[in-house]
Parts: sequence; C-alpha cells; structure tokens
Amino acid sequence: MPEPYLPATRFLASIDDDWQRHVAAVGPCLHQAHAARDPYESLVRAIAYQQLHAKAGDAIVGRMLALFPGQTFPRPEQLVATDFDRMRSCGFSARKIATIQGIAQAALDGVVPAYATALAMDDEALIERLITLPGVGRWTVEMLLIYSLERPDILPADDFGVREGYRKLKGLEVQPTRKQMIEIGLAWSPYRTVAAWYLWRVAGR
Repeated sequence: MPEPYLPATRFLASIDDDWQRHVAAVGPCLHQAHAARDPYESLVRAIAYQQLHAKAGDAIVGRMLALFPGQTFPRPEQLVATDFDRMRSCGFSARKIATIQGIAQAALDGVVPAYATALAMDDEALIERLITLPGVGRWTVEMLLIYSLERPDILPADDFGVREGYRKLKGLEVQPTRKQMIEIGLAWSPYRTVAAWYLWRVAGR
C-alpha cells in the first residue's frame, strides 16, 4: 500500500535543504487521524489535553471515561449533568470544567455541529463558529480539523511545538511569531497539516 502522505512528504522535502534533511531523518509521515470522531467529543478531548503532556491528558480523560462505564464517550447531556466535584476528581481545573460543560451544552443547542455538518463546512467557517464558545480558541478547533475532519492544509500557528520545531529546523535564536508563522507556512500549502506533523517531530513531540 503506498504511503498516503507521500505527495506531501515529497513536496516538503523539495522546499529547501533543511526540510530535505529533516524529512529524510524522520522518514514517512505517520500522522494518525481519528476519522469520524464527533466534533463535540473532539473538542472535549482537546480541552482535556490543553497545556498538558500526553500522559497526563490520557490519565485525566481515562478517569472521566470511568465515570460512564459501558460507554465509549459520555453524551453531552451526561456531561452537563455531572457535578463539579466529580469532574474535579478526574483532575480537571475549574476553568476546564466550565469549558467542557459549555461545549456539551452547545452540542445540545446545535452550536457544535454534528460530524456530517462539520464535514461540509469550510475550515474558517467552522473556526469562526466554534471560537464563540467560552474557553475554546482557534488552536482547539484546529486540532478538531486535523484529527477528526482530516483536513490536509491546517497550520496551527499558535502551537508551541510548531513554532519551536521551525526555530530548531532553521537554527533561529527565537521562535517566529504567530503572524510570521502564518506567512512562512503559506509556502507549505496545500500540505500544512503534514508540515505541522514534521515540525512536531523536530520539537520532540
């Protein structure tokens, strides 16, 4: 079976010597999406992992899932109804609890779209719709676009790993700003999602 990201990998390797060396060192892109994951679930998971190492996020999400035995993921109405102390016992901060329960309520209200609706929306339209939710920023929605909706051309310019990865790739003294990262990343379109994956590998994620 051909490597699915081969056109993107070849494109990035052709940009310059730094990219060529890095792509050769890392090898094929092994980006794994969680295809067809409901946007509500994706947003809740993204908030859970925000500003945490993966292992810490795994532990917190695992404790939350344990509150709802027999289910792969709690329904929005269940999360809305879960009291603060039970959520707190999973390891969520008060702010994350408010954000997660706000996402669940927004899913019930139809603000967070179902998977099929989200799939039909363009990137910016979905971002603009979801960043109206308290505690949900652009980065959170970009993770949804990358991992659930499998969009190929998303560059999370606010992401520390992306900016630090580019700093190391180019041997810069300071990270590019968000605005600079957006400008730089234009050269990687239409494969900015794969570019982000490779930059995360530089940064050691």
